[in-house]
Amino acid sequence: MPDEMNRKDSHLAICLDTSVEFPAGSGFAGLRFDHDALPEIDKAEIELDTTLLGARLAAPVLIGAMTGGTARAGEINRRLAMAATRAGVGFALGSQRPMLDDPSSTPSFDVRAHAPDLRLLVGNLGAVQLNYGVDADAINGLITRLGCDAFNLHLNPLQEVVQQGGDSNFRGLLAKLQQTIPALSVPVIVKEVGAGISETTARKLAALPIAGVETAGLGGTSWSAIESRRTTDALQRSIGERFAQWGIPTVESITICRRAMPGKIVVASGGLRSGIDAAKALALGADAVAFALPMLKAAARSVEDVEAEIARTLEELRTVMFLTGCRRVDELRSRPLRHAVDLTA
Repeated sequence: MPDEMNRKDSHLAICLDTSVEFPAGSGFAGLRFDHDALPEIDKAEIELDTTLLGARLAAPVLIGAMTGGTARAGEINRRLAMAATRAGVGFALGSQRPMLDDPSSTPSFDVRAHAPDLRLLVGNLGAVQLNYGVDADAINGLITRLGCDAFNLHLNPLQEVVQQGGDSNFRGLLAKLQQTIPALSVPVIVKEVGAGISETTARKLAALPIAGVETAGLGGTSWSAIESRRTTDALQRSIGERFAQWGIPTVESITICRRAMPGKIVVASGGLRSGIDAAKALALGADAVAFALPMLKAAARSVEDVEAEIARTLEELRTVMFLTGCRRVDELRSRPLRHAVDLTA
């Protein structure tokens, strides 16, 4: 387990201290709302609250899955969960695999010990672990120990193939997901981790008994780039650098997932950096949005900085709704988005 713990802390250091984002972005900059100079609403009437995975949230926002397993990661998770509780938004844990290998890592994930009133807690494990001995009973144990309300099973083939010693046996995984998901005690979301969900993948996932998906599209944090900086294998490093631009941009992935899974939840993530991006994602058909890297950077400073980041994001979302005449979040879907070159000052 020391190697796994070092990996978790090195992930945090790389994300906080170096540039890990795809420079071309997620596609949001090329979209623009129609500005309504006569919105015919009072800004005070705008309501952001929504229900997601059975939880009533103050806004359709989650702090996205990031970390856990070490003392440093545990402090980051504590700050994030406390801020999420105060803001009334959801919170997703990083991969709980360390809990399976070393139960002493559990406190770094046990955010309800610090934030018992957290409205929505989403657990997390790599789906590929089903091919490495993990079963439904083990996952239900992770859910029960932390009081998770829902669970992410993440797909990360690119990260695994670049990561030194990564788990790259994805053979027969779809059938195992089909068998395992119904046996889990909470709703399940299948998420990517930065390369997005393509039309090919969305068609496969649509047949699974899942509550929905999280796009985690190209344009945000690149786990291919992160793992390339960690590996000592020259070939893997080269592959990681080359494939840092591989994947489906978030804007495209949202549209694909919404079309393929009209009755399921779509959480948009991957390079969202503002409430304006969130509004665009919701207009494209997402039910909620998730932010990771901006929240991580804030959490490295304080709980209060995370609260401020959330507050800024929600006020930006509220302002977009005012300027497009939307009283409720679901009305954004009826507001046109135009393709336009983003102007910079």
